[in-house]
Amino acid sequence: MPQLPPDPAFSSCPDRRGTGSEKWDRWAGRDVLPVWVADMDFPAAEPILEAVHARVDHGVFGYTHDPPGFAPALAAHLAARHCWAIDPGHVVGTPGVVTGLSITARLLAAPDDEILTFTPVYPPFLFLPGLAGRRCVRVPLAQHATAWAIDWDALEAAVTPRSRIFWLCHPHNPTGTVWTRAELERLAEFAARHALVVVSDEIWADLVLDEDAGCRHVPFASLDHPAARAAITLTAPSKTWNLAGLGCAAAVVPDADRRTRWRAAGAGLVPMVNPLGYAAAEAAWRHGEAWRQQLLAVLRQHRDLVQRAVENIPGLACVPAQATYLAWIDCRGTGVADPQAACEAAGLGPSAGREFGAPGFIRINTACPTARLKEALARLSTAFSPG
Repeated sequence: MPQLPPDPAFSSCPDRRGTGSEKWDRWAGRDVLPVWVADMDFPAAEPILEAVHARVDHGVFGYTHDPPGFAPALAAHLAARHCWAIDPGHVVGTPGVVTGLSITARLLAAPDDEILTFTPVYPPFLFLPGLAGRRCVRVPLAQHATAWAIDWDALEAAVTPRSRIFWLCHPHNPTGTVWTRAELERLAEFAARHALVVVSDEIWADLVLDEDAGCRHVPFASLDHPAARAAITLTAPSKTWNLAGLGCAAAVVPDADRRTRWRAAGAGLVPMVNPLGYAAAEAAWRHGEAWRQQLLAVLRQHRDLVQRAVENIPGLACVPAQATYLAWIDCRGTGVADPQAACEAAGLGPSAGREFGAPGFIRINTACPTARLKEALARLSTAFSPG
C-alpha cells in the first residue's frame, strides 16, 4: 500500500488529565510530560468508535463470551496482514496479553519450573513468573551499534532441566526489533531440542515501520516446524489502535486440550472480556487499516525526530526501532547515575530502564502529537546538558 500523508487528526489530542489516565496521572500536579506507558494520546479510529456506539445502543452488558464475529475477524486480519492462515476455532478471548502470559505460566509449567525470556523486556515478562510461583530466567540480548541480536551461546547456557516455556516478545519491546525468519527458525529448533513451549507475544505485529524496505513480521506459529505448531500466540488490537482500556486480546491455542484448560488455569483470577472490548477489536481488525496506515506515517516521522535529537545529545545512543512507537535510549555514556531522575528533574517522564532489566536506559513513547514530542525531546536535551 502506498504511503499516505499524515492525517491532521494526529496533530492534536484530547486532554487526558482528570480522566483516570494511568499515563497522565503518574506525575499529576507536576510539570512532567508523560512519555512512559505504551498507550497513545490519539483518539481511536472512527469505525471503532461507531462500533462501540452501536454496542452501547444495544443497551445490555451482560456476561459475554467470544461473539461470533470475533475470531473470524482476527483470522481474516492475520491472513491479510501476515499471510498466516489460522483456524478461528483456535482463538480464545482474554482480557489482555499480560493476562494471557499469566495463564500460560500456570497452564504450561509447574511451581518452581522456569520460564526463559530475552532481556531487556516488557516488565511483566520479568515479574509475572514469580507471581505464578514459577522462575524467570533472563537471557540478555547482545547490543550492537545498529541492532539488538540474540546471544545464542547465552541462550543455550540458560537452559536447565526445569525449563518449560520460552516467552518471546515479537516484535520486541522495548528495542523495537523485528525478529527475522532465520532467527525464528533457529529459535524453533532450540525450543524443540529442549522441549520448550514458545509463547509469542505479537501485540506489536501491526506496527512494523519499514515493511516497504522488506522488514516484515513473521508470526512464530506460522513457521513450518513442530515447535511452531505447538506454540501459543498472544495478540490484541490495543497497541495499534489505542484500545488498551477496553481490555480485549486473543490467544491462538492450536492444542485442543490446552484450550479446554485455558479458562480453568485462570479461574478466580481472570474475568470475562467485556462486550465493548469485543466490539472494538472486531471493528479494528475489519475496518482499521486506513487509520493504521496514517498512524504509521506519523510514527516513521517521529522515529526520525528522536534519532536526530539523540545524535545531538552527547552520551546518548539509540538503535532505530524497526517496529513499535517506542525509543529505547542508552544513557550510560552520559555519566549520569540515574537517567530517570535526571529526566524527571527536567520535566520529562519516560519509563525507567531498570524496570525492563536494563539500568542506564530509558524508554520514550513517541505516539503523541508532533509538537508534544518535540517538547519532550527538548526536555530530554535539558536532562543531559552539562551543568
